[in-house]
Amino acid sequence: MSEFPPRTTIKRWLVTTNHKDVGILYLFTALFLLVAGGVLALLFRIHLWEAGGIGFLTNTQYNQAVSVHGLLMVFWFISPFGFAFANYVVPLQIGAKDLAFPRLNALSYWFYLFSGILILLSFFQGTTWANGWYMYAPLNVPIYNPGYTLTMGGNTTILALTLFVMSVTLGSVNFLTTIHCCRAEGMGLWNMPLFTWGTLLTVWMMLFAFAALLAALILMLTDRLLLTQYLSSTADGSSLLWAHIFWFFGHPEVYIVFFPALGIMLEVVQTFTGRRLVGRKWVIIAMVLVAIQSFLVWMHHMFLTTINLPIKTLFMATTIGISLPFDLMVFSMIYTMVKGRVRFTTPFLFVLGALLLFILGGITGVFLGAVVLDYELRGTYWVVAHFHYVMVSGVTALIGGLYYWWPKITGKMYDERLGKLSFAVYFVGFNLLYFPMFLAWETPRRVFHYNEGAQLYQQLATVGAFVLALSILLVFITLAQSIRSGPDAPDNPWQFARTAEWATTSPPPLENWPNRPSYASGSLEFVDDATATDGGAVAHGRTGQAESLETEHEDHASIWPFGIGIGMFVTFLGLSGLTPFVAEFATARGAEFAGFPPPSGSNILYPVLSVVGVGILGYTLFEYGREQFHAPEMEIAERWPFEGVDTTKMGVWFFLASDVVVFGAVIGGYVFMRLSTGWGAIEPVPPSEIIGLINTYVLLTSSFTVVLALTMAERGNKRGLLASLGATLALGLTFLAVKGYEWSQEFAHGIYWFTDLEYSMYFVTTGLHALHVILGLLIAGFMVYRILTVDAYLGDDRPVEYFGLYWHFVDIVWVILFPLFYLM
Repeated sequence: MSEFPPRTTIKRWLVTTNHKDVGILYLFTALFLLVAGGVLALLFRIHLWEAGGIGFLTNTQYNQAVSVHGLLMVFWFISPFGFAFANYVVPLQIGAKDLAFPRLNALSYWFYLFSGILILLSFFQGTTWANGWYMYAPLNVPIYNPGYTLTMGGNTTILALTLFVMSVTLGSVNFLTTIHCCRAEGMGLWNMPLFTWGTLLTVWMMLFAFAALLAALILMLTDRLLLTQYLSSTADGSSLLWAHIFWFFGHPEVYIVFFPALGIMLEVVQTFTGRRLVGRKWVIIAMVLVAIQSFLVWMHHMFLTTINLPIKTLFMATTIGISLPFDLMVFSMIYTMVKGRVRFTTPFLFVLGALLLFILGGITGVFLGAVVLDYELRGTYWVVAHFHYVMVSGVTALIGGLYYWWPKITGKMYDERLGKLSFAVYFVGFNLLYFPMFLAWETPRRVFHYNEGAQLYQQLATVGAFVLALSILLVFITLAQSIRSGPDAPDNPWQFARTAEWATTSPPPLENWPNRPSYASGSLEFVDDATATDGGAVAHGRTGQAESLETEHEDHASIWPFGIGIGMFVTFLGLSGLTPFVAEFATARGAEFAGFPPPSGSNILYPVLSVVGVGILGYTLFEYGREQFHAPEMEIAERWPFEGVDTTKMGVWFFLASDVVVFGAVIGGYVFMRLSTGWGAIEPVPPSEIIGLINTYVLLTSSFTVVLALTMAERGNKRGLLASLGATLALGLTFLAVKGYEWSQEFAHGIYWFTDLEYSMYFVTTGLHALHVILGLLIAGFMVYRILTVDAYLGDDRPVEYFGLYWHFVDIVWVILFPLFYLM
């Protein structure tokens, strides 16, 4: 789009891909969902005013309020709130013009928004999710919840979470590529601002942790929508399988949530003490250690399972050990305050409060890291209090970040007195809400009735909840007054702020900088490249040269990410009603559902919605691919340790790394259940081994034709390129046809995905691979269309190479699946 609409129009916010606009969209959406989650919290806190409940909510309504409150806060509020600042600030801090993939950034936001709308819509589909944000098996599948989670609301909630994970994956790939490949000249990794470091480590953890969650959600969705038996099977180990995969995600999630807040704390401490952070490099090393170790502690959530004691002891050691790097960070901030001259501004007060709250949360968490104490404290209000002192201390720092960067984002200052009042009310409300939970530690968590001896503590907590809500209202009032009548903010309102975002105007211009930022001299300078000849050095529309170079115009708008978001929303909403249709199909073929009646109440509207959604998705993706979009690029940038790798290839590699974890978790689940249950090889319908071998040869041959296509593109041979990609398409379709024939034979012998656990695993795993094949064929078909219409890829063969990376990955996965399911 050549003309970029002004911010006062709705069109601007529907089409923008600019990182600052997307950051603002994230910010206000996250705050809206904070209000939604907060209202649910107030509802169940009112219910808990008396030991027997005051009848304000029914038991099921209480479970729904608690569960969706947890989901909204953990997923839809805290992380996106931090990434609102990451979107706005990180490109400014590293001297970039934008994120590496602006349209993907917008798409990530729209997936986030529509996933939030989906979970709120689930309340209007009978009953929403009511089994806790941790979604333990087998309580997370329909056949064990005939009372309420057979409703489509539960399906919609899990589909919403799946769409959210897709958003996170896109964002992780984008930020990793940007920070590693788009830093200003002279900015090494050690020199990056600490908030950028926090963001970098967060997205590294997200890349792998959320991939594990996606695998878990895929297994749960097949159980809920297709009635497979991954988690509903009565075989030993299904519940343990869920716990392993979920908590492999779940514990890194704690640090994923906290690290952006930690980055804010470190930045604010430096700014308002007027000195560089003490032990800065050691703090960075400690953060890296925590990010790595976060994947080695998940099993402390499973101390009450039948895992043997030596393994539990090992994970107790890693759990307690992860506190040591945090000790270093805490003492670094304290010593910096002691050595500096503290200015008690509103941002600093929130950060100081966050530090105090986090210390208490961390100390109480060490108790849970000990196996013996965990036996006593697990599942009690002690865990609830510890969890909130850690997670919501991060929210405290994020609110400090909101005040810190508010002048930069809006160009307006706020009333310091109101800001400090909001902190005082917040700090009182926080402790009044959560500290009594430590005192009521013997109360089981998630209960709607409790012992009368804990009533006083529960009442104090309820009062604290309303005080905390009042503090959030005060924050909104303070910032609203700032926009309405606050004085204009200078470029740098904080005397000792030294990161690059304070070196541009408040708010920054569309393209961030009038000239190119550089740290080549050891400090921030702006280099005038207006007379340079390379496209990246043209002053982007500010000179006659730039105006004459139409091909170098940098775009900041595209409607297609919004359209793709709508397509995914409609598709997923339609899928939420699929279960009754599958149940009717399965029942007609003699399937039994563990003594429970199968789901009923099918509504043809839902399949229609899915078809419409797929149609919208297909059209918008096609137009997204056809659109001529020139993203802001950095011709001169620091790329260590990835010099020589262009940004798109880097993004593809990061995406494939995430996909490795998805398949690894699904395949690992198969191996785990096979060892746990002791069953042998699946008994396929003959001649299944021969069919699998044929498909292996077919896919390996297709990898060769992709290599041939790249060679033809490098030579500029259009006919050869078309023939090679056409052969890849033909071979991929042959693979699907052979797989379809194999499945049809199994169906003919009464073997379906819902038959038993073994076949559920076979159909889901090979079906997930087949879905990847289909996606690859759609990409290859689009590439053929582009070659035929505009002679694409003959002058630039890189897209063919990127497609090849994906296709080879799909083939490698099949090489692993073939012996697992056909030979062993």
